[in-house]
Amino acid sequence: MTIDALLKPFEQFGVRLGLEAIQLLLQNLGNPQDQVPIIHVTGSNGKGSVCAYLSSVLTAAGYRVGRYTSPHLVDWTERICVNNQPISTEALEKVLQQVIAVARSQEPVPTQFEVLTAAAWLYFAQNQMDIAIMEVGLGGRLDATNVCDYPLVSIITSISREHWQRLGPTLADIAREKAGILKPECHAVIGPLPPEAASVVYRRAAELNCVTVYPPPAIDLGDGWAEYRGIEEYEVEEPEATDPDDRSYVHLLRSIRYRLPLQGKIQLQNSALAIAALQVLREQGWQISDEAIIEGIAKTQWPGRLQWFEWQGDRILIDGAHNPASAEVLRQFVDSYAKGAYSRYPIHWVMGMLSTKDHADIFQALLRPGNSLYLVPVPDHSSADPEQLATLAHHLCPELAACQTYPDVLAGLKAALQQKKERELVVLCGSLYLVGHFLKLTGEGINPEESKE
Repeated sequence: MTIDALLKPFEQFGVRLGLEAIQLLLQNLGNPQDQVPIIHVTGSNGKGSVCAYLSSVLTAAGYRVGRYTSPHLVDWTERICVNNQPISTEALEKVLQQVIAVARSQEPVPTQFEVLTAAAWLYFAQNQMDIAIMEVGLGGRLDATNVCDYPLVSIITSISREHWQRLGPTLADIAREKAGILKPECHAVIGPLPPEAASVVYRRAAELNCVTVYPPPAIDLGDGWAEYRGIEEYEVEEPEATDPDDRSYVHLLRSIRYRLPLQGKIQLQNSALAIAALQVLREQGWQISDEAIIEGIAKTQWPGRLQWFEWQGDRILIDGAHNPASAEVLRQFVDSYAKGAYSRYPIHWVMGMLSTKDHADIFQALLRPGNSLYLVPVPDHSSADPEQLATLAHHLCPELAACQTYPDVLAGLKAALQQKKERELVVLCGSLYLVGHFLKLTGEGINPEESKE
């Protein structure tokens, strides 16, 4: 039986936040989540690349490393990795069958994501991982990954307005859900947050007496190099404090220079968060040398995010950019690339989005007068209607050079490449599912090494 066929019966339960089903399922499987030390990672953006950095470095340090992330781009096997290599199809089918045999007889019946999450825990325990890096699927507090009472370190990468229909309408609501992964007296690493979210997270960290680290972004040294200049570790003195001057410092750790393989200024922050977490592990006794950090970061791969891709003789940029914050990161990268060369020329955006996303905010982050927009559906998901998106885009940016809809992503890309002039850039974005669909159609796989500059 294929993986799709195994998972299909659990699609009907949709997305269900809550821990009752996953805890019962794991209990019936022997509580595998208690058998592997974990790093737990949440955030609106950046959590996937932070997981990738951590996995790569810990692998370079000689550990047996499990990594669980979602969604996948091309194949289900990408979600469960060991030492950066996806689980084999046969192994995934086997562990899913073990989980499903238990899941079918319980009430409430678990969702598809809960089945996959349980499969990851079980596989990591059966194969004796030294450590597992677990990425939150949605939110944090009620996410199926949030079943470990003593994580080695919990990481909150960023918080922006996303999944508000389920997590709550305000940044404070969303922050409260993501801060749910913090555990009493455990270590936490927290990225820069907007004030409304920061006050919630900092208060929760203080209430739980977390040993909390707030690393600054790495310094851009140019030519693909960065320098992490140590972290200042501190407890928050006042729950409402959002200014570093209001916190008491404990100590400063040494700096590290390294080559950054992933694109975009945001990776200065994401890599810093990963290094800060690794330094926390070192303080706990894990053997992670500076050389392993340098080597591991340099080897990190995270496809489908600010990735250059060669297709039919043309060079395009592909990126998920599925929420306003990630759209702003994409626009910043496009504007700064090659010292702003592309910012003086029209951009050709090939886009598809899910129906649940903040379409207006994403358009406002990306579109500029003179740009062209090629709208396509996202197959096999709850796609926003391209015609409705076109109406919205015309309203928000009436000075677009062109705004057309196409039946599929290949048709949209072909039209964009035919209409672009020299030095004009074509960008495919709007949904990781759309990017994954494109990669699957091209048959190129997900290895970014195949499409580097």
